[in-house]
Amino acid sequence: QVQLVESGGGLVQPGGSLRLSCAAAGFTFSRYTMSWYRQAPGKERELVASITSNSGSTNYADSVKGRFTISGDNVKNTVYLQMNSLKPEDTAVYYCKATSRAFQEYWGQGTQVTVSS
Repeated sequence: QVQLVESGGGLVQPGGSLRLSCAAAGFTFSRYTMSWYRQAPGKERELVASITSNSGSTNYADSVKGRFTISGDNVKNTVYLQMNSLKPEDTAVYYCKATSRAFQEYWGQGTQVTVSS
């Protein structure tokens, strides 16, 4: 059974940092592209960052470049999103997604990130 479980969200002040984790189970982690998406209230879900697990190639949305870093651990089957210099506009529910080479997709349940003073 495929499972993606996110953790690490919370309330942080502007300029602060958080690290999100997504623990994966039930599939061969190294054969998937792992991504973080986010959805703010009233807005569409958007891609934040992605990483190809076998090559380590990464991709970022322009809005988070230089502030967020995605990384993966193929031993722990976990993908991380290190978020620095957080802004109020980063407030959203953050979702982890796994995409196979055949474009089969799995989603986590999401974790809330709130950036506010």
